[in-house]
Amino acid sequence: MKLIYSVMLILCGLVFTNAQKTFTVQGTVQDFHDKTMLENAVVKLGDFTARTDKSGKFSFNKIPSGNYTLIAKHPDCNDYTENVGVTQDVHLAITLEHHIGEIETVTIHGSHKTKGSVIMQTLNHTDIERNSTENLGNLLSKMTGVTALKTGNNISKPVIHGLYGSRISILNNGVKMAEQEWGVEHAPNVDTNDFEHIDVIKGASALKYGNEGVGGVVVLEPATVPKRDTLMGNIKLSGISNGKGAEISTNVLKSWENEWFVKTGGSYKKLGDLYVPHHTLQNTGAEVNSFNFSFGKHSFMQGFDVSYSGINQEFGIYRGAHLASPEDFYNAVNFGQSYYLDQFMYDIDNPKQEVAHHIAKLSAYRRFADFGKLTFQYSFQLNRRKEYDIRRGEFNDLPSMDLRLITHSASLVHLIERSNWSLESGISGTFQDNYPNPSTKARRLIPDYYRYDAGAFSVFKYRLNTQLNVEAGARYDFSRYDAYKYYDSDKWNANYADTFPQFFVNESGSRILTRPILDYHNFSANIGLDYRPTQNFEFKLNLSRADRTPNPAELFSDGLHHSAAIMEEGNLNIKKETVYNVNLSVAGHFDVLKGLHLEVNPYLMMSDNFVNQIPTSVMSTNRGVFPVWTYQQIKARIYGLDADAELNILDNLKWKSGFSILKGDDLSNNEPLILMMPAKLRNSIELNLSKPSHFYVTLENENAFKQNRFPIRDLPVTFIKDGVERSETVDFSSTPAAYTLFNASVGADIIKNLNVNFRINNVFNTEYREYLNRLRYYMYEPGRNFVVTLKYNF
Repeated sequence: MKLIYSVMLILCGLVFTNAQKTFTVQGTVQDFHDKTMLENAVVKLGDFTARTDKSGKFSFNKIPSGNYTLIAKHPDCNDYTENVGVTQDVHLAITLEHHIGEIETVTIHGSHKTKGSVIMQTLNHTDIERNSTENLGNLLSKMTGVTALKTGNNISKPVIHGLYGSRISILNNGVKMAEQEWGVEHAPNVDTNDFEHIDVIKGASALKYGNEGVGGVVVLEPATVPKRDTLMGNIKLSGISNGKGAEISTNVLKSWENEWFVKTGGSYKKLGDLYVPHHTLQNTGAEVNSFNFSFGKHSFMQGFDVSYSGINQEFGIYRGAHLASPEDFYNAVNFGQSYYLDQFMYDIDNPKQEVAHHIAKLSAYRRFADFGKLTFQYSFQLNRRKEYDIRRGEFNDLPSMDLRLITHSASLVHLIERSNWSLESGISGTFQDNYPNPSTKARRLIPDYYRYDAGAFSVFKYRLNTQLNVEAGARYDFSRYDAYKYYDSDKWNANYADTFPQFFVNESGSRILTRPILDYHNFSANIGLDYRPTQNFEFKLNLSRADRTPNPAELFSDGLHHSAAIMEEGNLNIKKETVYNVNLSVAGHFDVLKGLHLEVNPYLMMSDNFVNQIPTSVMSTNRGVFPVWTYQQIKARIYGLDADAELNILDNLKWKSGFSILKGDDLSNNEPLILMMPAKLRNSIELNLSKPSHFYVTLENENAFKQNRFPIRDLPVTFIKDGVERSETVDFSSTPAAYTLFNASVGADIIKNLNVNFRINNVFNTEYREYLNRLRYYMYEPGRNFVVTLKYNF
């Protein structure tokens, strides 16, 4: 028995000894791109933690056998996770993706770890959520230095530092929007509910996105997909008092741990005629619906996604802007005499516009250890725009303009990163086919044309030390128009016959068919630096030169632009536009109360061939009386200043202020530029109690000063009154008075996952006009508006 007990004790001791046996786990952490060993990376093995030394090495001693989850982290890197079985001594070589600071790929997400030298402002998810019923132009106008060019009260587009239209590029989930953006009343075809945040890059420094964004780039980014097995989404319902309308939207995302995902969403908004103080404007309703769907797989090494988005918009154009006689036009502009008021309805009648925009995109990427990252993208866009005028008989049901624009785009981009530098280069190509439907029985404002674009860019960034980064970029673009356009014989012979005889095709009666083929070679470049002498101070400077190909309206427009209520005349002699930009940003953080952040952004834009559009005459037609706006090329200068301040008074009480001012000069004619935004000052104060119900209350004040610098472009008109012919001058130049607006909002979680947001715009129902509203002569801006939004997250 003693022998048996002794053997059992020995066996138990051996088992116990084996159970307590420990091992050593060692390894290195290095950069994926250039194999640089990473210091101070944190490595966790179960409950054990170690940190890498200068050689990137780490070590764990006396680790019991078993299965562990290993996590490696390093600043500006994606976390690395792996399941490790420890049954013997282990040596690991861990590779992390170490971003030294992407240049203009600007993974512009979240806190924007690196913006480079670009001057950029961001609307975060909270800003978008609280103003989700606003269109893109109105939403972006809440930024300092950004405003909106409007046609009525539903249609607006962003203006950055006085520039708009085709000078502003809009990136919708990586796709540059192609949507007849030359039109002043062509609102961007996007649904702001689809995006997590919106970034505005000021100036022509973002060369990756093309050469045409000489004024800036608007980047619309959806939320990043979580890399876990989850189902999430939301549904929002908004009631809108001004227009007696509503909006509903929803977004759903399903993702899996294997990094596959699928998401979809959509929205619908309906508004009736809009209210201005004391009156309702006839035919100012709107109806908008959108849908999006995407799926794909995003892993560290490679990924792809396929997406589709579509939006349909129908906007009424205020009936009082389309006047039948010169006398009505004179009375409306000079004396503010309004027409077509106070009969509210939801139906949208002529004049109106109907726009449909579809985007299909395929993108894919692949990382290579020594070569870098390759990204390919192809997109297809279809834009269909119908504009309806007030016409007689059966023609009233026909659109006066019916444009179909098809755009194919493809790009291949290479990004390589090393410890102190990075280089991003790419090539792109675009083909456009514009077709104006002749069944409108009206003169085509924009002719048939094909457009071909090809471009190549390269942007280099170098980190001199921990305080100073420099970057430089260059881009070349080739563009060709191949158009078919009819001209009146007298106009062709007077303006173009001697200059462009090679474009003549044939003559039919009083009309001449031409085929303009125009080539443009554009070169753009920028140099920037980002200097941070201390943790609380940052200095940015960006110098750029950019060439822009004239847009179709500047070259070819000829006739009545119904939605804008103007006649437009293009100019075939217009050359490419070259713009020089200087952008400076100085930002600092100071220990005042709970923290004060200040940023000042002075800028200067110069051009010797700036394309300007000005009113030159009044034309009376069988469809009404309209001002004639003509394109011309001039020497121009725009300079200004944006300033922002944010003071944390208490931990939960914040004050923000923004001021912007600019001056634009037509140096060729020694007069101010037309349609330059007036000085604006915005202030807001917000109380935010994150616990227990995320309660907040915000008060906002906006002050717009009178624009005292404007060109004199008054227009002569002649009409008969009381049997006597009268010659009068229409005051088409004077600018509206200054105004002050107040807005307020409050919100909180009602119950878990259910949030309510209540907002009042124009609290005191102020009567005012916007200088940058092309219909300001005929109408006021919207009156008081109550908006309540319920949002349920799941």
